[in-house]
Amino acid sequence: MRIFPAAAALTLTLGLAPALAIAAPPPADGLKLSQIVAQVETSAGAALAYIDELEWDDDGYWEVKYITTDGRKIEEKLDPRTGATMPRR
Repeated sequence: MRIFPAAAALTLTLGLAPALAIAAPPPADGLKLSQIVAQVETSAGAALAYIDELEWDDDGYWEVKYITTDGRKIEEKLDPRTGATMPRR
């Protein structure tokens, strides 16, 4: 059986992908995702049109992107334990 280099590279890549995709989860004592969403809705208030993205970042915070009623795109980093906006670095 002859293995072509491209097929070998693909097999190697696919074989390693699951190991690379494992990320640290949010802390066990953190807020539930529904509470994080409620925090965003509360802090944005009537200016919130919709939440575009909300994802966990491996650096230890929730990253939220939402659109306001006047069309602005807001990006914030949220503390997983309090839901408070974290200062920008």
